[in-house]
Amino acid sequence: MILNIGGRTDTVNYFSEWLIRRFREGFVYSRNPYYPHIVNRIQLSPETIDVVEFCSKNYAPILKDLYEITDRFNCHFHYTITAYGKDIEPNVPSIDESIETLKRLAAIVGKEKIIWRYDPVLLTHEYSIERHLETFDEMAKRLQPHADRCLFSFVIWYKKLAVNMPELLPMGDAEKNRLAQGMGDIAHRRHLYLQTCGMREDYSQYGIHHSGCMTALIYEHSLGLRFKSVKHKGNRPGCGCMESRGLGEYNTCINGCRYCYANYNHARAQENYKNHDPLSPLMIGHLHPDDEIRPIHQESFLDKEPMLF
Repeated sequence: MILNIGGRTDTVNYFSEWLIRRFREGFVYSRNPYYPHIVNRIQLSPETIDVVEFCSKNYAPILKDLYEITDRFNCHFHYTITAYGKDIEPNVPSIDESIETLKRLAAIVGKEKIIWRYDPVLLTHEYSIERHLETFDEMAKRLQPHADRCLFSFVIWYKKLAVNMPELLPMGDAEKNRLAQGMGDIAHRRHLYLQTCGMREDYSQYGIHHSGCMTALIYEHSLGLRFKSVKHKGNRPGCGCMESRGLGEYNTCINGCRYCYANYNHARAQENYKNHDPLSPLMIGHLHPDDEIRPIHQESFLDKEPMLF
């Protein structure tokens, strides 16, 4: 089983104390996002969790205690650092701060376990194609020695985004190709492995690899693991990743990113965050008398048979 720490919220940035406590106690509760009275129980055991997948925009809060997880589990890390400032990501550290934190993370876990996420790529008059390429080039120069690869995706247009970001500019094939070609050229010059994530478009003509972000190949390469030959459905249409189990709850991230898909609205996220108790096995609030606790099925995908030579 792949345990996805950051798919629903920025757990590392805002719930690190709670997360470390859950791993110490060996289990965590997670409300079903569609049936809130059902609470899933996840056993935090190395025997059934093949990889703990982290994703965050700020690892600083967990660095001093990270060994409590990495010493026992196979861990992999996605670090999102974009070109945007406080106008789009109000509560995310600056580019310089984020790069320094990524360097500290790499010194602890090794660069081969870290993917730098430059996504989503979106366009406004302030964040033009030229600005993206200029910023990406500078960041690639600084991050290439400390990350295994970089992945990017183009922003997905949805109704809520048009309300939250009215300044967003349309991005057609021409704009996407200009960005992809420019980023591919930069990656080649900076000796940076660059790939897409969750996109149907193929930009291999620009030296960009087409892949998922949580694949067996990535884990085998980064962590030295070997998986059974099992077909994976992905986590959504167009996704080439191994299926994963999410931890935590939606509408709890207070990064305030205006393109966010995990929050219905930021005011609700702020209210939910106030109900966080680091001592509770739930990320938000506590168990209710009518809650139904259901242990989830946990199965390892690792191939533990000895290799024959």
